[in-house]
Amino acid sequence: MTARLFQAGLIAGALLVSGAAYAQDRITPPSVPAEIELSSAYKVFFFGHAIGTQNYMCAPAATASGVDWFFIGPQATLFDSSGEQVVTHFLSKNPLRNDALQATWQHSRDSSKVWATRLNGAVVAPDAIEWLLLEVTGPQAGPSDGVKLTGAVRIHRVNTVGGMKPPATECTPATINTRKFVPYEADYYFYK
Repeated sequence: MTARLFQAGLIAGALLVSGAAYAQDRITPPSVPAEIELSSAYKVFFFGHAIGTQNYMCAPAATASGVDWFFIGPQATLFDSSGEQVVTHFLSKNPLRNDALQATWQHSRDSSKVWATRLNGAVVAPDAIEWLLLEVTGPQAGPSDGVKLTGAVRIHRVNTVGGMKPPATECTPATINTRKFVPYEADYYFYK
């Protein structure tokens, strides 16, 4: 009886592993402009559709009016293909880069996270934020050794909608410190 239970456990484990590998194989990398292409050496392993805001603050600047909109980071939730929340995206200090403020993605279940910076971008639509190729600058396992995102080395932000900073006419010396939260959507692909 023990041998049969052991065999059943092995089969169930193999099915779970092969099911997870199959799900990863089904993620098709996006078609992107040449400026942000990746070689075939990179393999996509995770995907999320982001809905959130690109956040700006009216601040002093070296412009004719003396002020301009300053990007203060994203705030978004990423959902998988079944509509389940999988990642939170925001700006935070990267402890692996002297606490530099960087784009951050934190997995919703295992709390693993990665930070990344822009390698290159491409403007695809004039009324949407650019598509990006990002380089992961640091991974961090979750508190219970969660590693769902820690294998990432590159990230694509593609299929963007909205997110462009507000018109300069809304930022005046009288409105310094005003914040604008500009809705956006995008797809994020994570690569090993």
